[in-house]
Amino acid sequence: MIALYDDAVARRFEPFATSRPLSEMRAGALLIRERWEMVLGVESGGFVSAPHLHGFAEFGAPPCVNGQPLTAGSWLVNARALPFLDGPAIDASPTALVVTINGRIAAIRLDADLREVRTVAALADGSHVLVHDRALPDGTGDEAEALELDGVWLDEIWDLIDTLQPLLRRDIPALATRLPVTTLTGSSGEAPTVLGAHMVYVEAGATVEPMSVFDTSAGPVLLRRGAQVQAFTRVIGPCYVGHDSIVTADRIAGSSIGDACRVHGELSTSIFIGHANKGHDGFVGHSIFGRWVNLGAGTITSNLKNTYGTVALWTPDGVRDSGLQFLGTMFGDHVKTGIGLRLTTGCVLGAGANVFDTMPPKVVAPFSWGARAPYERFDALKFVQTAERMMARRGIALDEHGQRWWTHLHARCAADGRWPR
Repeated sequence: MIALYDDAVARRFEPFATSRPLSEMRAGALLIRERWEMVLGVESGGFVSAPHLHGFAEFGAPPCVNGQPLTAGSWLVNARALPFLDGPAIDASPTALVVTINGRIAAIRLDADLREVRTVAALADGSHVLVHDRALPDGTGDEAEALELDGVWLDEIWDLIDTLQPLLRRDIPALATRLPVTTLTGSSGEAPTVLGAHMVYVEAGATVEPMSVFDTSAGPVLLRRGAQVQAFTRVIGPCYVGHDSIVTADRIAGSSIGDACRVHGELSTSIFIGHANKGHDGFVGHSIFGRWVNLGAGTITSNLKNTYGTVALWTPDGVRDSGLQFLGTMFGDHVKTGIGLRLTTGCVLGAGANVFDTMPPKVVAPFSWGARAPYERFDALKFVQTAERMMARRGIALDEHGQRWWTHLHARCAADGRWPR
């Protein structure tokens, strides 16, 4: 099995670390968990992260295994490491005990049970660094066979945006070889039009309407089963559209859109984890959408400063320079925005925030509610009821476990001193 480990760095990737492990973030075309499952050829059995995420449950996500011993043969993976999908398969080196990316240890395969108390405790608090002579209790780590994979690392939350298009360019062709796809070719008239040299891959069950355009000059496009590209949409690669997502009537460029999303209006270089709505006009660029986000009509993000300088972003360690010229908004899980809302460059909206009317400041604490700062606190019961109604629109029930878990997060965030008020 695979155990995906959030180290201390990953646990500060807000606003998402409030409500999900890093392994359930989308990087390139896939969730990080899915990426490692494909590369290692085995399923995930659990994740190790901050204690408040115990009880996290979402679709196919494995449970939190904090404090549980990891058995011999398990892979322990640093969730901040992202191997490319077009590299060599791990089974090409079945005796490998260590996987490195750019010379840094990304994963270790345990050849003995990981039961040593101090090491397990270090995993729980995020302080452990994967070094094979310490992670293998029988001391064989110094001689462990290492396999170097091509890939990238996430050292900051904004690296998900910085690495998005390079990952998509390599992910999409690699995924296409594993799927029942057909390819679109250049055409004329009312049929879809394809421009550029890269491929448009359409998985069986996806729908492409006439009068849509695919520009693959900068990279390929992949449409998954159930995805729809409606007429008068221009999809610019590299771009991934997940299962049962609908994109319509504008320019969708360089983005990764997870399952069951609705995207209307201009979108550039952005990530949708899944089940999020941008159903109306309004530009969004260089942004990340948590699950169950809903943008009111006309919500617009700024992703470029008037000075053309680099963008600063709030982190738990203070406002820091990202080094990126383009950076939009980080929308935590279950964020809602009102109609016509403007969002400043490098904005962070905490999980469960519901904001409207006036442009928010650069950071909004989780479960905030209101028209302007300082915000009120979103009532826990009303938040749960809102989440329940939205999820039902996608045929997903927020069960009693989920209601208790989100109520627990709501109470925890009230006492979290890292977030400004």
